[in-house]
Amino acid sequence: MRERSRWLASGWSELPGWGEDRASELWPALLRGCVRPAPGWTSLCARALRDRPADDVEAHLWLMKHLQPYRVESLDGQAQGLATGYYEPLLEATRRPQGSFRVPLHAAPPDLQQRRPYFSRQQIANEQRERLRAQELLYIEDPLDALVLQIQGSGRVRVQESDGRLRMARLAFAGHNDLPYQSLGKLLIERGELRAEQASWPAIKDWARRNPARLNELLWQNPRYVFFREEALPDPELGPRGAQGVPLTPGRSIAVDRASIPYGTPVWLDSSEPLSDTPLRRLVMAQDTGSAIVGAVRADYFWGWGEQAEAQAGRMKQALRLWALWPRD
Repeated sequence: MRERSRWLASGWSELPGWGEDRASELWPALLRGCVRPAPGWTSLCARALRDRPADDVEAHLWLMKHLQPYRVESLDGQAQGLATGYYEPLLEATRRPQGSFRVPLHAAPPDLQQRRPYFSRQQIANEQRERLRAQELLYIEDPLDALVLQIQGSGRVRVQESDGRLRMARLAFAGHNDLPYQSLGKLLIERGELRAEQASWPAIKDWARRNPARLNELLWQNPRYVFFREEALPDPELGPRGAQGVPLTPGRSIAVDRASIPYGTPVWLDSSEPLSDTPLRRLVMAQDTGSAIVGAVRADYFWGWGEQAEAQAGRMKQALRLWALWPRD
């Protein structure tokens, strides 16, 4: 029993599609998670480092030998939940406001911890703008892209430096203003601007293109504001660090409610892809969380970066079942 979930011991045959996944592909994400192992995982992490499987069969057999699957349910017995997706955006940016690059992205202000909650999105854009002038990291073109970056929690930026050079960097989560998050899709549905089945990020962006004069008013309905820190991008094949403190792996990392599933837990995910409804049944690692990721059977699937990842993540809202895999010892 966890704070927000209960785990029911299951047989491997109960996991839909078990044995069909490329199980050996889990190992890099598993070993990254073992840098900060979940309680009870230290000895098994050492074994996973020593017993690296040669192929998918060996990986499946290793997991079945050392782990016990548990079906994750809500405290009232609900075994079906929701899978959404997230990704790492790639944006163009400048160091100073110029041309169409006028939307600032901010570092965490010095008084963020002393003032709780901090100023709202609307206040930061208007009367408090001068207060945060020294915290402006970069400038991008589209305020909706700034919101997407804040919702995803991190992103890659191609920065045009003052000498004309282009440099890749990452903007990582550095805190928020402690005000509630309001979904723009939900607001547009409530206002009759979008139908429920249309409320994806591509549809919201299309609405913004058609209603530029109304965009700021819509954005200000979401008072949550996220601050960033700039980091080097030494290995473009690694994702951002999740809440566990380890780099995320595209297609193998998920965000969870840590009161349901501890960070560093391998999970069997049973869902479907949003663009094709193809079954999405695979081994993933619980390595991140998010303010909207609350509940027993709840996962945010990390798609990675690039156009395909954006397309999948922006439309993902799928039925979900989860099995946590936990050491037998």
